[in-house]
Amino acid sequence: MQAPRLEIKNIVKDFGGRRVVDDVSLTVMPGQVTCLLGPSGCGKSTTLRIIAGVESQDSGAIHVDSNLVCDADFTLPPEQRNIGLMFQDFALFPHLTVAQNVAFGLKGGKVSDRVHELLAKVGMSAHVDDYPHQLSGGEQQRVALARALAPRPKIMLMDEPFSGLDDRLRDDIRDETLEVLKSEGTAVLLVTHEPGEAMRMADEIALMRNGKIVQQGAPYNIYNAPKDIEAASFFSDINVIKGKVEGALTDTPFGQFLAPGVPDGTDVDIAIRPQHIKIEFDRGGRGPSPTPAEGTAARGVVQRARFIGASSLVEFRMEFDGSILKAVVPSVFLPKPGMPLWLMIRRDRCFVFADK
Repeated sequence: MQAPRLEIKNIVKDFGGRRVVDDVSLTVMPGQVTCLLGPSGCGKSTTLRIIAGVESQDSGAIHVDSNLVCDADFTLPPEQRNIGLMFQDFALFPHLTVAQNVAFGLKGGKVSDRVHELLAKVGMSAHVDDYPHQLSGGEQQRVALARALAPRPKIMLMDEPFSGLDDRLRDDIRDETLEVLKSEGTAVLLVTHEPGEAMRMADEIALMRNGKIVQQGAPYNIYNAPKDIEAASFFSDINVIKGKVEGALTDTPFGQFLAPGVPDGTDVDIAIRPQHIKIEFDRGGRGPSPTPAEGTAARGVVQRARFIGASSLVEFRMEFDGSILKAVVPSVFLPKPGMPLWLMIRRDRCFVFADK
């Protein structure tokens, strides 16, 4: 069985009496991209800095290829860890050419061959003699990637490296970067606060909150089986319907929802994403008949509708309690404010969580 390229065990870090990294454990395999995902201030960047060796932990250990890199009593200097770094700031040397930036820090023979190999991989061969100020942001990012990969690091740590790029360019650069990293067989730990970026790049996502990893898994699994309502809402907008459990069932205006394993009398939040709400037209004050898959229809009145590109967002004020529910509909659907419509909810797309 292949050993992890990077193994983090029970890392703890306090700043000024506040725990910013709380018992974090994580493994990254060779060639794997893992995203450390979470809101600003949750401890992601501090964890990355500890792995890089520019910050020390209070307890816990880090291994690279099963070799101890640091623990509470021992620490290997950053330059001896064989770990590459990429940050928001590309930090290219302004007085060096593209080729000289990539070659910086390389020793031994065939430096020129390695530089030209990497510049070809990132599509920057035509800019070997240019200086950073002559490059666009996307081109600087490509050079920064080539420079970080030049020493053939076993691990690449990336801290929000694409945040300085505009949206259209960002997707292209992300895809190109991922292709180059995979071709080099590098284990990657990427820090981001953007769920879309994590879903696009990661083989595995570690969701972090208040210094802890609260859920970890493949993007599909973590999106479709969130651990709690905060995890569900971090990945997308959600609607929340309140209920109370009796006999493993929750009665709502949308019919009954299963709540297995939740004690009777427990208040629950039922979360549903806007794209999983079905809309039906009003038929003289009557809605569609209930179905096992979509439950009972509940009537709402359109508050506003907006076209948002490939889909439309419609907001409803529900008649049963005055709450606002949002639905996303493919293509163009722009009903007028005040129009009554019926909403149904897909049971296989709902998440039922005990109310905290």
